[in-house]
Amino acid sequence: MGRVARPQPRKRHCPPETALDLYAASTSTVQVMEWSIQEIARRAGTTSRTLRHYGDVGLLHPSRVGAHGYRYYGPEALVRLQRILLLRELGLGLPAIAEVLEGERDAAAALRTHLELLELERERVGRQIASVRTTLHKIETGEDLMPEDVLDGFDHTRYEQEVTERWGREAYRRGDQWWRSLSESRRRAYQEEQKEIARAFGQALADGLAAGSGAAQGLAHRQYLWLSVFEPPSRSHFAGLGEMYVADHRFGAHYDRHGAGTALFVRDAMAVYAERNLTDG
Repeated sequence: MGRVARPQPRKRHCPPETALDLYAASTSTVQVMEWSIQEIARRAGTTSRTLRHYGDVGLLHPSRVGAHGYRYYGPEALVRLQRILLLRELGLGLPAIAEVLEGERDAAAALRTHLELLELERERVGRQIASVRTTLHKIETGEDLMPEDVLDGFDHTRYEQEVTERWGREAYRRGDQWWRSLSESRRRAYQEEQKEIARAFGQALADGLAAGSGAAQGLAHRQYLWLSVFEPPSRSHFAGLGEMYVADHRFGAHYDRHGAGTALFVRDAMAVYAERNLTDG
């Protein structure tokens, strides 16, 4: 997963910071944990060159630079590197990662949010692993294969309870019926269209466009058409979905991988579009 393991730290002696430390310094030394760039690169599964590049672009500064330019990293740098690697795995580029890190003042809160996403993904992958193991076992032993065993972890109906609670049983039934009616190629095309819309919203934000601009409203219209494949949303429904993209971290991560603040931009563009073009009648 690219997580940073905890290598054995080096310990170096530091001079006292203030006059209050003078007596203590006469009988003991202050020890600071730090690791060389080679140690960190090896533990992170990357290269020293990559870590130096992160430093050159302002993402990850070493805690200190020693003799001959050797770089050393302390605990705070380790935590920051972990965030960088996690965001890279979400598909963010270095400029987008810089924006995300700049906007995060509470590293613990940011890591808690990311931990929730990782735990959801772990649960899904764990179910798929168990499903494949069950399938392999039944093939090898000649047992009957059952859909609930073979397809666990792959079925979109795991969201049934959540959708029902938010929008009602009938909404889930219609959506499920529509999704099952699609061929595999049409499902992929539908998902790819949403990915392209999200990328376009991120680019519009990066270009400095306003949510009410013609280009942003064109994207909001694409979003509306994408959501209208089996039932056009009303004004309050469309605007409410935009709010959900910000409130629910899963949707937020989907959009913000294209640039920090993209989910907010999508929400605002959808709100403008709903106000200008839709009704609740």
